Amino acid sequence: MKTNLSSQITLNRVSPKYYRPENAFEKSVLTRLEKLPTDIFESFEEGANKIACDIAQTIRDKQKTGRNCVLALTGGDTPRSIFQALIKMHKEEGLSFQNVIVFNLYEYYPLASDAINSNLNELKEMFLDHVDINPANIYSPNGTIEKDLIFEHCAQYEQKIQEVGGIDITLLGIGRLGNIAFNEPGSRLNSTTRLILLDSTSHDEASKIFGGVEKTPISSITMGIETILDSSKIYLVAWGDEKADIIKKSVEGEVSDVIPATFLQTHSNTRVVIDLLAADKLTRIKHPWLVTSCDWNDKLVRSAIVWLCQLINKPILKLTNKDYNENGLSELLALYGSAYNANIKIFNDLQRTITGWPGGKPNADDTYRPERAKPYPKRVVVFSPHPDDDVISMGGTIRRLVEQNHEVHVAYQTSGNIAVGDDEVVRFLHFINGFNQIFNKSKDEVINDKYKEIREFLHNKKDGDIDTRDVLTIKGLIRRGEARTACTYNNIPLNRCHFLDLPFYETGRIQKNPLGEKDVEIVRALLQEVKPHQIFVAGDLADPHGTHKVCTDTVLAAIDLEKQAGAKWLDDCRIWMYRGAWAEWEIENIEMVVPISPEELRAKRNSILKHQSQMESAPFLGNDERLFWQRSEDRNRGTAALYDNLGLASYEAMEAFVEYIPL
Repeated sequence: MKTNLSSQITLNRVSPKYYRPENAFEKSVLTRLEKLPTDIFESFEEGANKIACDIAQTIRDKQKTGRNCVLALTGGDTPRSIFQALIKMHKEEGLSFQNVIVFNLYEYYPLASDAINSNLNELKEMFLDHVDINPANIYSPNGTIEKDLIFEHCAQYEQKIQEVGGIDITLLGIGRLGNIAFNEPGSRLNSTTRLILLDSTSHDEASKIFGGVEKTPISSITMGIETILDSSKIYLVAWGDEKADIIKKSVEGEVSDVIPATFLQTHSNTRVVIDLLAADKLTRIKHPWLVTSCDWNDKLVRSAIVWLCQLINKPILKLTNKDYNENGLSELLALYGSAYNANIKIFNDLQRTITGWPGGKPNADDTYRPERAKPYPKRVVVFSPHPDDDVISMGGTIRRLVEQNHEVHVAYQTSGNIAVGDDEVVRFLHFINGFNQIFNKSKDEVINDKYKEIREFLHNKKDGDIDTRDVLTIKGLIRRGEARTACTYNNIPLNRCHFLDLPFYETGRIQKNPLGEKDVEIVRALLQEVKPHQIFVAGDLADPHGTHKVCTDTVLAAIDLEKQAGAKWLDDCRIWMYRGAWAEWEIENIEMVVPISPEELRAKRNSILKHQSQMESAPFLGNDERLFWQRSEDRNRGTAALYDNLGLASYEAMEAFVEYIPL
């Protein structure tokens, strides 16, 4: 069973020549705008394995000479795959960590003495508890220390690093503002270990660990820039396209305390290790025509011409030969013969992505339409990772499909229970209690006892406590009710509203279980039952460890098994990927875009608002202050504005899709 098919989706089909040059000369040409040595890998697994092998080799080299290997390690999701590779080497190859000393790069402050959620605990759970490191060789800032002792504590931490001979390898992630080890924007080059106030963005990112912003410590004791730069070797690691913008600024930008990661440019032995998604905004990947001759394909041509339009603020059909020549795109003139020919080609390509018939238009010529006319009506399954992703991501398209008489099913893959606040549970408990007092003539003691038990648990609940199964069940029921209301609003019969409750999600924690066979079989059973002509699936692949990615992998694995089994329904099925509230498909990748009128956009907003628990009180709104309906509308209007500025049809809003072709 293939459980990681989403990592093999490479939408732009980037030519290996841009990220894996054949010789030093080609590399010097491609990377001439890069100020940090950068290694790009096709997948994060490949990059993680390379770093793990380098660390393992350093440990072994030190062992041969009887010396210790000193590592400075970060927490978070970024290093997880590196740690997994090292654990595998320990168990299968006998790699010993007896000579390894670890320094925790940062610790949250303040922490309660019995705090479960700490960076050190995360490091232990992910890595240290699974290898033979001596616990006495693990050093960390103390997040529980008295505030007036912090200065002395930080000085002792610096002294301990010196006593062991300095750090051999530092493993860094990067925040969205360029912070490294919680050295926030404004950190100085000469900074050492100290207490620092978390930036609001970092604070929001950390809230994923603590289960909400209000529960997250506001500070961190962090290793300073100067201390990090004293390391013999540094790895800066990033996976996923949500890190693409900051990687470009860190690698190609000027050294500045506004982006602390740029200080790494002053270090003689730093390597940036990223996957193709995180490399997406680097010039050699995003705009290769600015640094080398290109292997032109339709998507790269579309990308280049749209870039040119935005650069000089012209619609496609007004571009001239001079525009191409003055902005590094003379190769396209040679390829097409003139600006006019190139303009017409790309204009027509983009025009043909627009359709008001996302299920295909019956009795129409579908030669240049993104969806085929037959069969009609179609059976459609929309997979929604959480119980609101369907309406947030493609609510307008869902209404179109229903109005055009297609048989629309919505499959909610997870319960979404951990994203419901405790106050929502209390609100529903008040209702249940009142209902029983008014209508329950028998005064059921079991119900009353359960009510008291849950209220008492919530009253005594501490930060880091996992909800009981009863509380999680109620939170899941809240989200089910909201999803059913939204489906009814969109005229989808409730017998086509499926709650899959995939087991991988049901941990009660932020960290989920790995994708398993049972998850895939649940999805596969639904596909076998419906035999859809269209499947819509989440394409948010930015976070290698996010729920959306796991849910997408579940669907793709089920489809792959059906393909291997020779399922006939797949011969007449197309799979479309949508994106959520935060990002849209790049225009060079869009293959179908559905216009939304002002009235349809208002109806989409109303369907999102049916999910009341996910409005202001949702624990995981993130660092974006806009509500989900606002994010969604801004994204949809932004897509429409892009098409409008390129000289295409002008609409209120648009929802975009990319087709997935099973491997």
